[in-house]
Amino acid sequence: MNPLSHSSVQTVALCLAIALSSAAHGGTLPQEPAATAPDQPATPTSDLAQVRQLSESGQHDEALAKLRELQAKDPNRKGLDREFGTVYYKKGDYLEAISSLKKALAADASDNESTQLLGLSSYLAGRPADAIPYLEKVQSWYPRANVDAAYILGICYIQTKDYPKARTAFARMFDVPADSAASYLFTARMLLRQEFDPVAEEYALKATTLDPKLPGAHLLLGELYLYKSRVPEAIEQLQKELSLNPANATTYYKLADAYSRIQKYDEAERLLQRSIWLDATSTGPYILMGKVLEKKGEFELAVRALRRAAAMDPNNPMTHHLLGQTYRDMGRKEEAEAELKIAEELRTKQDSRP
Repeated sequence: MNPLSHSSVQTVALCLAIALSSAAHGGTLPQEPAATAPDQPATPTSDLAQVRQLSESGQHDEALAKLRELQAKDPNRKGLDREFGTVYYKKGDYLEAISSLKKALAADASDNESTQLLGLSSYLAGRPADAIPYLEKVQSWYPRANVDAAYILGICYIQTKDYPKARTAFARMFDVPADSAASYLFTARMLLRQEFDPVAEEYALKATTLDPKLPGAHLLLGELYLYKSRVPEAIEQLQKELSLNPANATTYYKLADAYSRIQKYDEAERLLQRSIWLDATSTGPYILMGKVLEKKGEFELAVRALRRAAAMDPNNPMTHHLLGQTYRDMGRKEEAEAELKIAEELRTKQDSRP
């Protein structure tokens, strides 16, 4: 349900920049020039190699200082604006990157790398409409080179509410026809991630209309309805998903969540056990199992499930909070206080993150 985090989007964008830069150089990354001998003057190429080396090692301010030195020596030197834009992009200063990259394109409209970075910088600066023309150009140059380009372009279309074009971008990403049930499902998932819930529901329903037996479509609807606390509808959709795909651990988990919300704890426990049998690597079913067992008064079993979840992910405050509640129900006051304290510390730490 949560939108993609800014940091993860930035990582995707950086990977795209590297990949497309590689493609522009014939499929391999450019080799660094040999180091200049101590008794030889620095060449223009080696100057820029130093800048790139500084930037790649995270020393962005030092790289910018070096570029300013080069600019002061030769204000008309070709390619400096692109180098400025690249360093600003890697630093995360997208507005400055946009300014420099626009200058680079004004000097050379065929500069593919500046075009792609300008599109990515515009997107990451919160300007999806500005990003689209540049990202569309990237698509035209590399129509199948990198799925990240299609993803970011699709997200831009979503954010500007051009849903048909978003569907086309995601269809390209997953290599399916743009009007297929799968393309509607993939787009619905992306819409849900961006919290465009009504359109996500519309697209998921369209997917089920085009292909009633498409795996994943009823699961998405079930998740959406559960998020909206439309529990009866969630149960209906999740049961349909299980009839199509009875080996999906996530569906059992989500259906158990729905039953727990209407206090059908025995049914929820049964479904959670099936989810765990199918996938013992996810903490969610163990946490929910602990909660369900605590509600049933089966405290020792609840502690066992929650301890398993805590061992798998010790930094989840919910697990420790539920453990604290269960220990309190059992009259184990000191253990309850210790777990509740851990939960509060973890929650505070999470809230303090930028």
